[in-house]
Amino acid sequence: MLGIKRLGLLAALVVVGVAPAAAAQAAAQPSSQDTQYLQAIHQTNLFEITTGELAQQKGQNQQVKDLGKMFVTDHTQLDQTVQQTAQQLNVQLPNGPTQDQQAVIDRLNNASGANFDREWVTAQLAGHVQSIQATQTEISQGSEQSVIQLAQTALPVLQAHYDELVQLAQQLGVPVPQASASGTPSPGGTGTESPAPGGTGTESPAPGGTGTESPAPGGGTTESPAPGQS
Repeated sequence: MLGIKRLGLLAALVVVGVAPAAAAQAAAQPSSQDTQYLQAIHQTNLFEITTGELAQQKGQNQQVKDLGKMFVTDHTQLDQTVQQTAQQLNVQLPNGPTQDQQAVIDRLNNASGANFDREWVTAQLAGHVQSIQATQTEISQGSEQSVIQLAQTALPVLQAHYDELVQLAQQLGVPVPQASASGTPSPGGTGTESPAPGGTGTESPAPGGTGTESPAPGGGTTESPAPGQS
């Protein structure tokens, strides 16, 4: 009888021990904000790596080639952290860029010479503005610390890319996203009808979620569809 009681006590302790562990695992699940940011920044990285390689192959302007090489290096490194973080949080990542990003890739594949350079810079400006906004949104609204830290690491990289693109755009005569009231670029003013990398906010989740208000580069606030990669 004593042995049976002891076994029953051990069984009860096991059950009691499993319940808090299961609860802790459930509590560790990232929020939809964190999940969407990881998925979309991964797609951004895939887009930037692909278009960066295209810039090196097809760019006529040497600075386009140089920036393409930089983007491949930086986004490859960033995506390693994204994949590690996603694995730790059990977040499944997409296998490729968004439909809109793929449309940009297809268009760049069909462009050549100076036209390719302008198309590439235009697409990169739009995409980086959106990615910066989404990353700022993750920093301010995310709940999982590892994802927030990832966004904090990504932000200065994205901003440095954007600053380089603005200088190149001015040299090539490519329209730069118009300034908002705070004097910082805001999306929607690129002067092009082509879809921006990252999508329209309707076909796929964007970094930072699906909210319509997101911080503009530099900390301003502008109303625009949430983005969809670097």
